[in-house]
Amino acid sequence: MPNTFARTAAIAALLAGAASGALAQEDNGSILVQSTTSTANSGLYDYLLPLFEDETGITVNVVAVGTGQAIENARNCDGDVLLVHAKPAEEKFVEDGFGTERTDLMYNDFVIVGPEADPAGLDGMAVVEDALALLAERSATFASRGDDSGTHKKELSLWSEAGIDPAAGSGDWYRETGSGMGATLNAAIGMGAYTMTDRATWISFENKQDYEIFVEGDDALFNQYGVIPVSPEACPSVNAEGAQTFADWLLSAEGQTAIGDFVVDGQQLFFPNAPEDDTAS
Repeated sequence: MPNTFARTAAIAALLAGAASGALAQEDNGSILVQSTTSTANSGLYDYLLPLFEDETGITVNVVAVGTGQAIENARNCDGDVLLVHAKPAEEKFVEDGFGTERTDLMYNDFVIVGPEADPAGLDGMAVVEDALALLAERSATFASRGDDSGTHKKELSLWSEAGIDPAAGSGDWYRETGSGMGATLNAAIGMGAYTMTDRATWISFENKQDYEIFVEGDDALFNQYGVIPVSPEACPSVNAEGAQTFADWLLSAEGQTAIGDFVVDGQQLFFPNAPEDDTAS
């Protein structure tokens, strides 16, 4: 009996060890991406990630939140890669030692949308600062994300460039939703308000009703995305190898081509623009 018990215990220990090893191997084969919502809501990851996973065997899990929250999560070492769209904040993240390197990945643009009736009279305006000034002058209802996302940061910078403090109209014509882009679009439509959205989310958004784009094409509405592997020096638990593999793939000729090939309703949502040195491989 003692020998049988010992043999059974040894087998159990071996099986437990094998299971633990398999789990560790599975963990090493996965990464967590802290991401802005627009890349997720547009369906980009649904298209890209299977291509990457099939080639590398690395599973990619995505947390899609506002850029500010994504950066904060990565600072807390909750993530292996950061993929967001607020360049000054991204550069600060790297300068503070939390990221290894920030690289331009792709771009699109922001647009201002509103109801077909266009109560503020924005139709035909080409300069976003002039459009914002008119919205403020006429106290036209405007829905802001108000969530420290990349879109919110950009919106605030545009108000500032226009010489307007929208906080003066907070709770009146300026409404802060504190939520993501899709929810803010739904809120804007419910209020009959104007709002600013990234074009990818707008194209993918299914509840447009009578809403349309009124302001677009201004260089000030340019929307750049960047990718940053989280630093293993700041976050020892990070999957540095997997993170770098993912970043390198996105920046490679193959990844850039895949980004450019992603379309919704016949429209390209993101335009790859990684530095040429990164797309050579």
